[in-house]
Amino acid sequence: MDKTISSLAGAVADIPDGASVMIGGFGGSGAPIELIHALIDQGARDLTVINNNAGNGHVGLAALIEQGRVRRLICSFPRSADPTVFNDFYKAGKIELEIVPQGTLAERIRAGGAGIPAFYTPTSYGTDLAEGKPVEEFEGRHYVRERWLKADYALVKAECADPHGNLTYRMAARNFNPVMAMAARRSIVQARRIVPLGGIDPEHVVTPGIFVDAVVEVTDPAQEEVLNREGAVYP
Repeated sequence: MDKTISSLAGAVADIPDGASVMIGGFGGSGAPIELIHALIDQGARDLTVINNNAGNGHVGLAALIEQGRVRRLICSFPRSADPTVFNDFYKAGKIELEIVPQGTLAERIRAGGAGIPAFYTPTSYGTDLAEGKPVEEFEGRHYVRERWLKADYALVKAECADPHGNLTYRMAARNFNPVMAMAARRSIVQARRIVPLGGIDPEHVVTPGIFVDAVVEVTDPAQEEVLNREGAVYP
């Protein structure tokens, strides 16, 4: 039951070429920078990445793209503060993009974790994003059918974890992380603190350990915005 891993490299060692990987975060908030950088060092290629955006600067997800590791990106907001890397790759035809409205993205991931194959939403009806998707009418309003979204792996950033993988999050860093942990076949977590069993009040657990497969402690996690202000580049 002890899910702790001693190193970042060990946590991501088994991610193969061609895997689908959900990466938590909303911009830099809750982004597991150290796990992403460990994945770059590990060398997996041809990845499908599910994230809220397309990365910023030359660290984190942007660095993963810049190293040519991402074949396809599923996100809601590819144009963020400094999307130069993604823009260049997309214009050069080096990366595929699927845009999903933000609420729909969150619900597709939640549905994947909850075992709900499809749901209906009015979002995107009548737009290019709904092209080719089934549409139904309910009470005089049209709804687009969207499918669940699952992944082989999720990279998650938590505030506190115990050896069984029970997790808490820090404020807005919670964002996509809990639903991604549920929707992945294997969830890998970096936590600022790993406490002994019983060190987390059960009432405070957000992600139960049943959804977590590996936890590595990162006591001083990097913040994407700080790295970018410093002009950091990885690797």
